[in-house]
Amino acid sequence: MIDALFRGEQIVIIRKGGLREGRGGFQVEHSEFLLFPTLFHQQRDHVIPDAQARYDSIAPDFPPPEKLRIGGFAKVVDYRRLTSWDEVRQLHGQHIWREEVLAQRFDWGREKQVHALAARICRLDSKLELPMRTFYGGCKSWVELEEDIDIKGAKPVLDETAFAAKLKQFRAALPPAT
Repeated sequence: MIDALFRGEQIVIIRKGGLREGRGGFQVEHSEFLLFPTLFHQQRDHVIPDAQARYDSIAPDFPPPEKLRIGGFAKVVDYRRLTSWDEVRQLHGQHIWREEVLAQRFDWGREKQVHALAARICRLDSKLELPMRTFYGGCKSWVELEEDIDIKGAKPVLDETAFAAKLKQFRAALPPAT
């Protein structure tokens, strides 16, 4: 999914929340956050065929498991908690996930919901490679890195016009924020 964000193909991030989120479930804890690439939930068969082909082309360049490669960050500009499957389906075409994968995530757990974030994605001047720490792993949405990452000089992957068009599409697909 991070590849699709960096390519400007999508601005939507869909989260159910991790097992370690606690009773309150997923929350947007940070309005800006580094994109932490992982293959844990990005198995090839979870995405649409075009994204599977892209996955196949970039897989040989994935870092080894002991390395973490950070290439950019997201700025959340809109957020919705989606509590009906019809709302989730309205985002069709704005992300690379297969419908049945989203349906499984939506239905998992006590609360039938997912969270949709519209984010402005920025690419760092150069990718950073850090050691992967064991405590970074697991099913959680937020990870505190040991290192501070300098984001100065990062540039948006989409220009203002392209980003505004995608944001308008996101907002038009969903009920107004409350």
